[in-house]
Amino acid sequence: MADTTTETPTDEQALAGMAAQGVDDTAAGADWEAALSGAAGGRSEEPARVLNQDEIDSLLGLSDDSGNDSARSGIQAIVNSALVSYERLPMLEVVFDRLVRMLTTSLRNFTSDNVDVSLDAITSIRFGDYLNSIPLPAILSVFKAEEWDNYGLLTVDSPMIYSIVDVLLGGRRGTAQMRIEGRPYTTIERNLVERMVQVVLNDLCAAFDPLSPVTFRFERLETNPRFASIARPANAAILAKLRIDMEDRGGRLELCLPYATLEPVRELLLQMFMGEKFGRDSIWEVHLAHELWKTGVEIEAVLDQVMVPLGEVLSLKVGSRIMLNATPDSTVALRCGEVPLFSGTMGRRGRHISVRVDDKAVMRKESAT
Repeated sequence: MADTTTETPTDEQALAGMAAQGVDDTAAGADWEAALSGAAGGRSEEPARVLNQDEIDSLLGLSDDSGNDSARSGIQAIVNSALVSYERLPMLEVVFDRLVRMLTTSLRNFTSDNVDVSLDAITSIRFGDYLNSIPLPAILSVFKAEEWDNYGLLTVDSPMIYSIVDVLLGGRRGTAQMRIEGRPYTTIERNLVERMVQVVLNDLCAAFDPLSPVTFRFERLETNPRFASIARPANAAILAKLRIDMEDRGGRLELCLPYATLEPVRELLLQMFMGEKFGRDSIWEVHLAHELWKTGVEIEAVLDQVMVPLGEVLSLKVGSRIMLNATPDSTVALRCGEVPLFSGTMGRRGRHISVRVDDKAVMRKESAT
């Protein structure tokens, strides 16, 4: 028989073996993680990409590259989707176009200067956002629509204030306007601006007149937007921006009308053209009126009416008599339902009983009472 000899490893050999096994396990773990990442992603790991400020603004819809407030996108567009677009009120553009044409003539007569008025933009905006966007200093005029029982806001910016003061007080053309910012407006400046606001409000009344007669009454002038709040900050409003050029001078007027103010005439502003009739078909109306003349109605000839107790009515039998306060010469009333039409005399024509219409005074007497 052969001898079997078993060698016992020393401590140094055991430690070396454990180290080699650990290296193999680490390599195997790394290979396993690489295999998992390759199977899940199909590509090597890439560092996380960080958005810059322009990309963040574009995502939120806050970028102003185009310069057009209506071209909003991103999250800002989702937030403002609840706003009612002014484009749903087509007649509003017609009203503002009339305002521009009339205001050009009125301001020329008011300033005795060559004035050109243009409509820059019509936008939908939240009232609170508009108050926060007003460039100060400015004068805000609050006016009330009497028939609609609500308010509007007219903003006059600083260049327009100094221009109108310069023109009305006889300033020379071509000279640079002296603007002292950071000071309150004087009484003379406020009074001159108030006169111009009255001209604008009168033309605004005339612009709305063909659509719905309304009176815009001047309320007050404010220089702090907080004191010119006429609606809740979250309420939607229509903002019309007017540009006024007087040769080398000019400025801007901004007309803000909350939707609550325009609500009484919303159906009129929905028209595509002046005088449009909603839900009315003139052809069908004429046909209906023509066919009504051929409608058959039932007419009753009433000899007399008596009041009989319920007990007597229940005791009526075949052969019972009801006495009427009528004679052969009594007048007969002709009625359609409960409406009296004519009065006449009963007679006989052949084998039929007939009624001759004598007068229609019964209908007039009933309508008078």
